[in-house]
Amino acid sequence: MHEVKKAIPEGIDTAAIREAAKHLEDGPVTVGYQADRKQIIDMLNGALATELVCVLRYKRHHYTISGVQNGPIKAEFLQHALEEQEHADQLAERIVQLNGQPDFNPATLAERSHAEYDDSSSIQSMVKANLIAERVAIEAYRQMIEKIGETDPTTRHMLIGIMAKEEEHADDMRDLLA
Repeated sequence: MHEVKKAIPEGIDTAAIREAAKHLEDGPVTVGYQADRKQIIDMLNGALATELVCVLRYKRHHYTISGVQNGPIKAEFLQHALEEQEHADQLAERIVQLNGQPDFNPATLAERSHAEYDDSSSIQSMVKANLIAERVAIEAYRQMIEKIGETDPTTRHMLIGIMAKEEEHADDMRDLLA
């Protein structure tokens, strides 16, 4: 009889793969996870606070803008609020996957946020405040992505997707400002 051996590709750490079957309480975080989890969770909680402040700012702008001619801008603000909420949900879910606790504490939300809340009343001021906040978010995500590097590909991929949407939002606000 001929014995068939399974070929293990070179460079694959079989022991680490088998180790992944242990420590089930860690969920998706295996021994091969290279990032500093606490640092990643802290960064993600800062991003979560930013997204929540952005939701609130866009919602306020949506509800306080008036005038029939401003319907498209009102709709744009609402769409952005919904997309910012999706980002917040993604961030909270990832924090939990990393065995952390998402921080939704409203008492400290503004101080943890990278972006600021805005209660301006003119449409131009609202659009400008949103463009500023989008640019702040883009730079914050860019820095987080750079800091993470290749140590946490799942978080990095998620942040790249969120940043791409923030760039679309900034482009939309720039168009409205013109």
